Amino acid sequence: MKRDNEFLATAPLGKLLFQLALPAVTAQIVNMLYNMVDRIYIGHIPEVGALALTGLGICMPILQLVSAFAALVSMGAAPRASIRMGEGDYEGAERILGNSFMLLLCLAAVITPILLFFGEDMLLAFGATENTVGYAFDYLWVYALGTVSVQLTLGLNAFITAQGFAKISMLTVLIGAIANIALDPLFIFAFHMGVKGAALATILSQTLSAIWVVSFLRSKKAVLRIKAKNMRLDAKLILPCVALGLSPFVMQSTESLLSVAFNTSLRTYGGDIAVGAMTILHTVSQLSLLPLQGLTQGAQPIASFNFGAKNKERVQGVFKLLLRCCIIYSMTLWAAAMLFPRTLAGVFTADAALLDYTAWAMRIFMAASGIFGIQIACQQTFIAIGNAKTSLFLAALRKLILLIPLIYILPLFFGDKVMAVYLAEPAADFIAVSVTSFMFARQFKKAMAGLEQR
Repeated sequence: MKRDNEFLATAPLGKLLFQLALPAVTAQIVNMLYNMVDRIYIGHIPEVGALALTGLGICMPILQLVSAFAALVSMGAAPRASIRMGEGDYEGAERILGNSFMLLLCLAAVITPILLFFGEDMLLAFGATENTVGYAFDYLWVYALGTVSVQLTLGLNAFITAQGFAKISMLTVLIGAIANIALDPLFIFAFHMGVKGAALATILSQTLSAIWVVSFLRSKKAVLRIKAKNMRLDAKLILPCVALGLSPFVMQSTESLLSVAFNTSLRTYGGDIAVGAMTILHTVSQLSLLPLQGLTQGAQPIASFNFGAKNKERVQGVFKLLLRCCIIYSMTLWAAAMLFPRTLAGVFTADAALLDYTAWAMRIFMAASGIFGIQIACQQTFIAIGNAKTSLFLAALRKLILLIPLIYILPLFFGDKVMAVYLAEPAADFIAVSVTSFMFARQFKKAMAGLEQR
């Protein structure tokens, strides 16, 4: 029987990557706006906007950790499902989907009460002060109530992309983003709910997206469908998926540790204004990550499907195309950050002191962002072909092995301690990209040689 996603093995690569990546990149840009809109509105709350924005910045590591658990499941399971489809094992791919759905529900059941009962203590540990903890917890406890929607939306949407339905996957994000942009000013300003209103708008929007995703994966339009018979957790099936998902989990979850390291160090050396600047810098740096993730999401089903089908030429071809696109984008963003830092920072704050501080810090913090396209193209290709060990090492290398230690080490050698903290980011990027390039050249060639022997 002909499957609706067999075009992954036959369509011209350039056209195919464009068809899959364009909706995925669009979705990631919209998703970025989705995440930014709370910060923009909160930053412009009269009188308390700057403090409220800093509070939200301290809250972000916990929100990233919630998202990381969704990635632990989806970013490992979706490529495994694509490989199974390439091998012709659609029943096995559907079992992976069912197991993933159940695991996401279990994770939400554990995470929600932890956030509700221990959220304030976590915020204080993550660098909140007496001035900012109230704003941060107001956002967090409301957000916690929507954890199940966040898990299902982020965790299952990857399976829609993996089947080649990039436009449907894009609609998932658009539904949530449009709802969030519409509800934010209503709850924050019209209903005078402030930070709580921003959180409520976010979880209601995520709930709409979750309903959309589950409905599609239960419909006849999907190649892989959620079925009750596949929801019983099978360790032999789901653990290899989780193992592959450890790489994106480490990438996202260490953002929490990274934010703690940055926020506590910057609070010590520069005070609340340095932490506020970091909140804006983190948001701007997502410009270099989220669209790149969209590109890799478009390439992933092509690489994974053809890897399962043992089509070496198409796997190599899509990687080369992906690498070129990632480098062009990251270099463009780097140029914008170097030339127009004040303009980028001005989107998030009207506070003159914070604006000046952030513009100065941005040129330091994003100095090596232009080469990050190499890192993400290589690392995500390792995930797409199921190489769990190497992708996990590379994920840990940049943040755990390099960046977090450098945040604490570099201030020991510089008189300007705040500058040294910001400098840790480009230093880690340069070393990580060098190591990744060397390892990829060796490991990818080995994987392609292995395809010919399978």
